[in-house]
Amino acid sequence: MNEGTPLFLRNAGTAASLLAPLLAGAARESLLVAHVGSDHRLIELVREEEGTRDQVSIPARAILVDAIRLGSSRLILAHCHPSGDPAPSAHDIVATRRLADMAAVVGISLEDHLIFAGGDCSSFRALGLL
Repeated sequence: MNEGTPLFLRNAGTAASLLAPLLAGAARESLLVAHVGSDHRLIELVREEEGTRDQVSIPARAILVDAIRLGSSRLILAHCHPSGDPAPSAHDIVATRRLADMAAVVGISLEDHLIFAGGDCSSFRALGLL
């Protein structure tokens, strides 16, 4: 990324365009966290976890510590499903909801969780899961 030009993540489409290439072709699930300011400016992109072929953990505590340290107002999660199915798993749903609830307590919004697989993208926000 060009550090001189700020990136703005105003919606899931913009976030997907930025994050999809970073997860393309992964053999294991991998989690990215976009830390975003109140003005929708990308503050920092963190590769948080690399998991197994069919699961990645969502380390809520580490994500929130980073968010507070960075002054994030919003978070966007993204991970890949090497299986080719972009549908959220039960684990994805529970872990994302837990993070959203914890983040809300400290005034941070979990804007979306995007799952990339087989050239498709699922958005928790669009699916009504956030």
